[in-house]
Amino acid sequence: MADLRLTKIDESLRALHYHLTEDDSCYFLYDYTSRQGFSYSATNQLISNIKKSPLTKGTPQWRYKMRDIRRCSADLARALPEGVVEQLTFVPIPPSKAREHAEYDDRMRQVCDGIAAGADVRELVYQMASTRASHENDERVTVEELLEVYAIDEALCDPAPSAIAIIDDVITAGTHFRAMADTLRAKFPEAQIIGLFIARRVYPDDEDGPV
Repeated sequence: MADLRLTKIDESLRALHYHLTEDDSCYFLYDYTSRQGFSYSATNQLISNIKKSPLTKGTPQWRYKMRDIRRCSADLARALPEGVVEQLTFVPIPPSKAREHAEYDDRMRQVCDGIAAGADVRELVYQMASTRASHENDERVTVEELLEVYAIDEALCDPAPSAIAIIDDVITAGTHFRAMADTLRAKFPEAQIIGLFIARRVYPDDEDGPV
C-alpha cells in the first residue's frame, strides 16, 4: 500500500486559504476541485459522499456516506505519524446545523471516532444556532458570525488538552478553522492547535480562484 502523507499549507499554498496566517499549522490529504461535480475526481466523489444529508438515511445513498466516512478515518490514521494520535485531542468542527436540527450531521465526529480505538475525541465546540452551509450557499458564513454561535462545552474540558487537532472535511478560505482556533485558544491558551483536513479546496486549471 502506497504511503499516505499529510501536506502542510505553507506560504506557497496559503493564498487560497486567506484566513490562515503564518502561525497556523494546517495539513491536508487531497485536493478537492471547486465548481466541478462529484464525477470530476476521486476526491470530489469522496467529499460528495460524506456530505450527503442525514435525510438520506434509509436510502441507497446512505451506505456510500458511511463507507466513505470510514475511509476518511482510515486515511487520516495512515497519514498521521506513529505516536501522534496518543498526543492529540481530536476536535471536530461542528456542522452548520445545530444539534436539535433534523439535518444535524455529525460526520466529522464519526471520522474522528474511527481514527483509532481509545483516541481522545471531544466535541469541545458546539453551535448554539444553525448557520447556512457554505457548500450549499454562495453567501459564505463569516468568521464573525461563527464566533457568535460557537460555544465551549464546559462539561468536556477536564482534563485540559495540551495538543488539539481541529478536524474538518474540506478547508476553503479557512473561515471555520479560524473561528474554531480562536474559540479554543481563548479557553486553552497553553494548548498547541493544528488543523487536519481530508482535502483543501482548489480551482480548475483555467481559474485563478474566488472573485
